[in-house]
Parts: sequence; structure tokens; C-alpha cells
Amino acid sequence: MFFGSDNTGPAHPQIMQALAEANTGYATPYGADPLMEEVRTRLREIFEAPEAAVYLVATGTAANCLGLATLCPPTHTVFCSPNAHIHVDECNAPEFYTGGAKLTLVGQEDKITPEALHDAIEGEEVRGVHGPQRGPVSLTQATEFGQTYSVAEVAALCSVARDYGLPVQMDGARFANALVTANCTPAEMTWRAGVDVLSFGGTKNGCMGVEAVVLFDPAKAWEFELRRKRGAQLFSKHRYLSAQMAAYLRDDLWLSNARSANANMARLAEGLRQVPGARFAYEPAVNIAFVTLPRAVLQRLKAEGAVFNVWTGNLDKGDPEEPLLTRFVTDWSLPEAEIDRFLSLLTT
Repeated sequence: MFFGSDNTGPAHPQIMQALAEANTGYATPYGADPLMEEVRTRLREIFEAPEAAVYLVATGTAANCLGLATLCPPTHTVFCSPNAHIHVDECNAPEFYTGGAKLTLVGQEDKITPEALHDAIEGEEVRGVHGPQRGPVSLTQATEFGQTYSVAEVAALCSVARDYGLPVQMDGARFANALVTANCTPAEMTWRAGVDVLSFGGTKNGCMGVEAVVLFDPAKAWEFELRRKRGAQLFSKHRYLSAQMAAYLRDDLWLSNARSANANMARLAEGLRQVPGARFAYEPAVNIAFVTLPRAVLQRLKAEGAVFNVWTGNLDKGDPEEPLLTRFVTDWSLPEAEIDRFLSLLTT
């Protein structure tokens, strides 16, 4: 009963098969392998962006930070949510990769509003040479709390950024999960709404370890290539990254996995709604739910082998009836029987 994170599950068998098939003979290194050309062509088709520059890296942190570094000089600041992964979970890697650019937090929630973004941007460049200059806006889709931006919301935020001449980067570690919820096209969710650079996630959705960076403005390509090399993300045996992403994109496996993960959460959420005392912090939109449950209930679940993350409070000490905010995440591979077993423990 693993609900800790979608990066705890296995890689999809088709990904593993692709890696095994790639592990024969010889292939040109550093991204010049034939599989990479397949990946590049397919992502351009998916995003209806024939000129887009496409690159692969091994981690989401590298994808986000190299993309941002391509857009953000060290004298500038990145505007992001206070709950954004680049702020709370990347150990100052954005500052490191950009050479010192700071982060300016926008609003109080995981979703940024146009009004809050406007105010945050207005708050910078007020000290001339003494303060940070306005830099890119970073959006997380889906957010760390499992919410999603609609196409209209993305477009509205990009419009504010454009009013100030600022580019927009999208952290899409769970882009596939958000896309199937939004029921729109990848192009509509990204460049048509105004996004300049996308981190296209694979690791959390069935890959072993690969993320794509899609630069919709190919003029930024050489800058990214230099930063990727300098940032130690240009793989020599690149075909093993290419093989994963190629298999991930074939026959829309990326969408199929996301639908499965989201469906697993829908099943879990339906059952949790029947539990006395359960309260959702947000309506689950993708494969993440934040739910408050009594400490005693969570302790019993843990004792039965359930894996989850208590977000606020101490699971081991305190009033048994105190509600604790807890995160549950489902992945593509989670068996329905495990979800049902978990829910049965809540009602016994």
C-alpha cells in the first residue's frame, strides 16, 4: 500500500524493454544517437512545434534549473509559488545553476494568481542597481498540492509576464497528469498560452530516470546546450536516456500511465470521502491528495504497512484524535486491490 510518492514505483515494462534493446551494439554518444532523433521528432509532433529544441537530462531538478538558467541572468530573480519545487525541494539548485539569481515568492498558495504575480513583479526593480532585476516566471503544472492550472489560467499568467517582457518556464514533472485532467492539447497548455520553456516529466510517470526540456524558442538552444554541458547533464551514453523517452512517447504511453495514476487517485479519493473525519485540503485534480485524518487512524494504517507522508504534525506523539494533514500519491502501477485493501482498513 504505497502512497508515498509516484517516484517510488517501478519503471514501466515497456521502458525496461526499450533499455534492454538499446543495450546492444554501438551508438553515437552525447545525444547524437538515432533514438534521440525519434524523441525530438515525436515531441515536436506532440506539441505542434516543429522548430522546438528538445533535450534530455536525468532529473527534474536539472530540467528545471537548466531551463531557468537559460532564461535568467545571475542579476535577476525568478518569480514562483512559495510551494514550488524549485523553492522547497531543490536545495538552492536554481540559484546555483543560474549563477546566483534569487527567487521571488508570489502569493501564499501553490497556485499563482495574475493579481499576485502583478504585485510581485511590481515589487522588484525598485532599487535600481542595488536590487534584483525582473526575470522569468515559473509555473508548476500540476502543482505540488495536486491542483492544476486551466489553459485560461496559464494564458492569463503568461499575459502578465508578457506585459513586463518576461519569459515563462513550466515545471511539468506531472505535466501528463495535468494534461489528461485538462482535456486539452499539449500545445494549448504550453506555447500557445505563452510558455517559453517546459520541463516535461518522465520519471514520476513510469520512466527509470529521464526528463525532457522543450524550448519553444530555438534561439535559446545553444545557450541551453552550453549550460547542460557545464552542469554535468550531457550524458556520454545518451542512448539510455533516449531509449526511455522514446518508449515513453510511443503509442502515447505517457498519457496512458497518467490516466492510470489519476484513476487510481479517483478511486482512493472516493473511498476516503466515506471516512468520518476525513477532510480534503483541495479537491484532487491529478494523482495527489492532501487529506486530514485523525492521528490514531494514521497510526493504525502505518502499522498495517501503508506508506504515506504526514505533512503537518507528529504522527507518533499527541492527541489520538488530532487531525493531521497527510499527502497520498498514486502512480500508474498501483493495483486496485491495494487501494481497496487500504480503504478497508479505514472502515474496520
